[in-house]
Amino acid sequence: MDNKRREELIQIMTKFAESGWDLIDTPSKSWLEGKGDTSKLIAAIEQADKECGSCGCDFDPLYKRALSLKELL
Repeated sequence: MDNKRREELIQIMTKFAESGWDLIDTPSKSWLEGKGDTSKLIAAIEQADKECGSCGCDFDPLYKRALSLKELL
């Protein structure tokens, strides 16, 4: 089960890394490369959720899902 959840998290981080929004793409890219600071990544996702988490875009549910999986970060 953790492998499936981890794979889901990787897919979400990949979408964030390709977003073009510096707030989440840079920390997501670093995390995917194994160089990221987990606390900075979580803070960036929380900030993105605050700023954009209810605008209606495809990312809205991804912020919340990534935060629910943060123990895998």
